[in-house]
Amino acid sequence: MDFKQIQELIKMINKSNIGEVTIEEKGFKLTIKQKEEPAQNVIASGFAAPATMQPAYQQPQLQASAPAEKSKANDAPPSNTITIKSPMIGTFYRSPSPGKPVFIEPGDDITPGKVVCIIEAMKLFNEIESEVKGKIVKILVEDASPVEYDQPLFLVEPN
Repeated sequence: MDFKQIQELIKMINKSNIGEVTIEEKGFKLTIKQKEEPAQNVIASGFAAPATMQPAYQQPQLQASAPAEKSKANDAPPSNTITIKSPMIGTFYRSPSPGKPVFIEPGDDITPGKVVCIIEAMKLFNEIESEVKGKIVKILVEDASPVEYDQPLFLVEPN
């Protein structure tokens, strides 16, 4: 199979609603997967010139919310507080599921091991536990908003 044939195959799949196609010929394997966006991911092994076309990864939600987060971060926390930071990139949730009570509120006492929030990353819901003992002073992130690695989530007054 030559490069022109691969290009024609990509065009045909792009116009159809086929999700994935795999072709194997004499030590040559070609897989084409169609994403929701009009883009193709071509993987070729045993072929001299693989073609890969992917759109640039963008996170418009994070870019749009970054100025609001920066302004919150610029508010100087009291010197006696400890910051609980996000251990990963994902979506911050204050409760285990919609309609359920939140894990913590400002003024609540926490101990090491107490779940303070959930961060969803790649469809996995990760419980974030406190590593400190103290009282929640402030929640720095809105519920169901994107967070970045090492972003401050809570201010805690240690006991």
